[in-house]
Amino acid sequence: MLIKKVPKEHKDNIINKIQLYFNKERDESLGNLEAEQLFDFMLNEIAPIVYNQALSDARKVIQQQVNSLEEEIYALEKPLR
Repeated sequence: MLIKKVPKEHKDNIINKIQLYFNKERDESLGNLEAEQLFDFMLNEIAPIVYNQALSDARKVIQQQVNSLEEEIYALEKPLR
C-alpha cells in the first residue's frame, strides 16, 4: 500500500462523508466500522491509480520545463564565423 497512515482527522472526516453519502444517495445507514472498511478498501484500490497519474503529470511538467530550458540554452549560443 502506498499510503501507510492517513491522519486520523482526515480519515474521520472521509468516513463521515461516506456515511452521509450512503444515507443521502442510497438511503442506507453505514456504521463506523463498515464505512472505515469501505474507506480502507477504496484507498487500497484507488491510491495506486491516483499516485501513478500524479507521477505521470509530474513527468509531463518536468519535461516541459526541461524543453523550455533547452530552448533558452540554444538561444544563448553564439554564431560561429
